[in-house]
Amino acid sequence: MKDSSVKPAKITLRDYQQQSVDAAIAHFKQSQQSAVLVLPTGAGKSIVIAELARIANGNVLVLTHVKELVAQNAEKVGLLTQEANIYSAGLNQKKANGKTVVASVQSAARALTKFTQPFSLVIIDECHRVSNESTSQYQQLLIHLKAQNPNIKLLGLTATPYRLGLGWIYRVHYHGKVGNTDTAVFDKCIFELPMRPLINKGYLTKPIIFDGLSAQYDFGDLEPNDSGEYPQMAIDSLLNHQGRATTAIIKQVKQLAALRKGVLIFAATVRHANEVMALLDKDAALITAKTPHNARDEIIERFKAQDLKYIVNVAVLTTGFDAPHVDLIAILRPTASVSLFQQMIGRGLRLAADKTDCLIIDYAANGYDLFYPEVGQAKPNSKSVPVQVHCPVCQFANIFWGIVDGDGDIIEHYGRRCQGLISDNQQCDFRFRSKSCPDCGAENDIAARICNACQSTLIDPDKRLKQVLNAQHHHLFKCEQMLLFEHDNKLLIQYIDIEGNDFKQTFNFSTPAQRKAFYAVFVLSHTRTPGLKHPQYNKVADVLADQSRFRKPDLLLLKKNKYRWDLVDTFFDYQGKYKIDMS
Repeated sequence: MKDSSVKPAKITLRDYQQQSVDAAIAHFKQSQQSAVLVLPTGAGKSIVIAELARIANGNVLVLTHVKELVAQNAEKVGLLTQEANIYSAGLNQKKANGKTVVASVQSAARALTKFTQPFSLVIIDECHRVSNESTSQYQQLLIHLKAQNPNIKLLGLTATPYRLGLGWIYRVHYHGKVGNTDTAVFDKCIFELPMRPLINKGYLTKPIIFDGLSAQYDFGDLEPNDSGEYPQMAIDSLLNHQGRATTAIIKQVKQLAALRKGVLIFAATVRHANEVMALLDKDAALITAKTPHNARDEIIERFKAQDLKYIVNVAVLTTGFDAPHVDLIAILRPTASVSLFQQMIGRGLRLAADKTDCLIIDYAANGYDLFYPEVGQAKPNSKSVPVQVHCPVCQFANIFWGIVDGDGDIIEHYGRRCQGLISDNQQCDFRFRSKSCPDCGAENDIAARICNACQSTLIDPDKRLKQVLNAQHHHLFKCEQMLLFEHDNKLLIQYIDIEGNDFKQTFNFSTPAQRKAFYAVFVLSHTRTPGLKHPQYNKVADVLADQSRFRKPDLLLLKKNKYRWDLVDTFFDYQGKYKIDMS
């Protein structure tokens, strides 16, 4: 990949920038796999891109999704090596040939026949936006480029390598963990830099983050859709009942802005943004997805010149927007994405003259930690935080969503399978939560439809329940409460349904075999912290003292025999029709 005849760079890369470049060189020298570099917002991804373009053998194509990033990347390429050609309708330049071409993916995808020269390297900036759908603009363009050069190398750069509805954008990570084995766009993350070292070294502005100080929206009842986004109509309906909160919030933002230079406000919907604008002064402007490009450019230029104090925007200025003087960010919108949360805050972390910090107020109580690593799944509930769970088999330190107590001890975690790699291509097979294949007994993910061992079709829980309930003598018990008692020196577990009916289990602790049976039948399935070591339960009192470790099931499938109801199956994490439809 590296061209030994290139001229020296005109500027010196920072240490981490050089390390990321070296990681790319080392990777592509021995692999054709696509790769990802993860660098925080403000870390200087454009400089890394320019250096890679400078040293690469052959021609380089740099792609991104907004014209601002096209111009920024082309400018940095010109600082380090010969001037880049630009292909972007938004910048009124359309040159598709040359040593380095920087293009907007929208313009390039509409003009595939213009890209006739072979490229040795494609670099995608903000690569978390790349879809794995074959009909997407990125994939159509990549298919075209691979036809010209089957050995073309693909490198992505992003600050946030996770995408709602998709998961991690890479298959494996160089730290020895699995990313996304099913729908990943890239093969391997080869370099990742946390944000905190950049702040400590003075490369980024220090963020000061608070939850809403005078008022706060309560978005706790909102449910994200399958892609992790919150429905706009539901947000507007909720905000209709919280108008006083908006007034109090904007009043406080204006007070805080008196000592600040530039203010970004992220509103939840267009309707909400207009409500916010009505409470601001004339030195504010609104940008939405429908704002004409010329008007948007004018607003941004006025803001950068500090003729405007505020920009209110709706899901627009999260990437490709560079106004270093921003020192106050007000987040008035909910998000289920830690990536989006980090992108919003990143708009205020660039260095500027006389800027000592950036104040971030989260009025939507999103509750994310800017410095904590992403988890790889959508946040299951508002109380969840990232927790570290060691695998009992390979000892890999997994990061899962979980709930902790006041001392930081794990009360519950939602991990399913160990994310550790035990070789370059083999994932640890320990599963924290699983379901067994009825044909071969292998453990599978709780959402799996095909057995990973014997390839048998696993029975869909709703289909199975429908079949069983159509037969006689079965009952589906919707569990609302689980109570533990001691009765006659035995452990009594009482499940109570929505109508007050109950079902009981009893466990004896007199012999080692009985204690092992309790562990196998109850503890393994009911624990909130699978994989973590439990105390020895030698008597009923031990279990009662530790009962907070156990979670209630959602459903019990019962079968009537001659004298009593027997427990046939227990359902946890159930989301099917029988959760609400008891017919």
